[in-house]
Amino acid sequence: MKHYSPRFERQFKQLKKSKYLYIILFLPIVYYVVFHYAPMYGVLVAFKDYNIVKGILQSPWAGLKWFRKFVSEPYFWQVVRNTFLMSFYNILWGFPVPILLAILLNELRHGRFKKLVQSVTYLPHFISTVVVCGMLVNILSTDGLVNQIIQNLGHRSVQFLMYPQYFRTIYVASGIWQTAGWTSIIYLAALTGIDQEVLDAATIDGANRVQRIWHVTVPAITPVISTMLIMNLGKMMNLGYEKVLLLYNGSTYETADIISTYVYRRGILGNSFSYATAVGLFQSVIGVVLLLIANKVSKMLSETSLW
Repeated sequence: MKHYSPRFERQFKQLKKSKYLYIILFLPIVYYVVFHYAPMYGVLVAFKDYNIVKGILQSPWAGLKWFRKFVSEPYFWQVVRNTFLMSFYNILWGFPVPILLAILLNELRHGRFKKLVQSVTYLPHFISTVVVCGMLVNILSTDGLVNQIIQNLGHRSVQFLMYPQYFRTIYVASGIWQTAGWTSIIYLAALTGIDQEVLDAATIDGANRVQRIWHVTVPAITPVISTMLIMNLGKMMNLGYEKVLLLYNGSTYETADIISTYVYRRGILGNSFSYATAVGLFQSVIGVVLLLIANKVSKMLSETSLW
């Protein structure tokens, strides 16, 4: 009969006790392994003259050829600038909105009205990007709702989606409308952890509602805000291409063309797989660098970090 060490027996009992939690955890692990870690093997394409017949391993090595080609392209600074600016505006205008919404919802005392507001603000998250873009095209068309209002005010209609100066505003504003309610759930969960006795003590000391929010509520959720900000900064260069691809056109490339759409055109439509992989890898590396910098700065300023 085999005898196991007390430490092994304790670990086995703990594993058996939490077996259902590990079963639940198993599926996300499989997802990340299959769809996030296994495909990293394809990064080799960025360093090769990839030939679809020869495959990844048999294709000849190209070194940094495709990275140098991307940096020397006339579109390089344009797509990098557009990606950075749209991500920056997303954070500048979109990041505070869920926080404000969560605080306002937390201050509501009428239960039914609070649930109604939550439902209305959550719903856009479940609308697909294709439908959202279709709605935007209809609303902003020459005979759409916005232009009807403009015409009723005595002005000429504007083809908003044909002018590059309007594209970033449309993209950011629609993104805020679509994600603010859903993202506010995180901050609402953090607000439930605030000690009610602290709020009561602030009230007794004479603090009004605004003062309680500023001096008690906001500091209590600052670690969550810092963590979310770090994660958003780390994703600055990984701007999704779906909405841009569905909304932009040749006349708005100047401000709308980003790294993701550029990779799509060169890699999928242009069959330049090595070049597109190199551009995508460049984008990911910049994102990792931004994440490391944001995490370091946050740790220095607020002692809150991801690691």
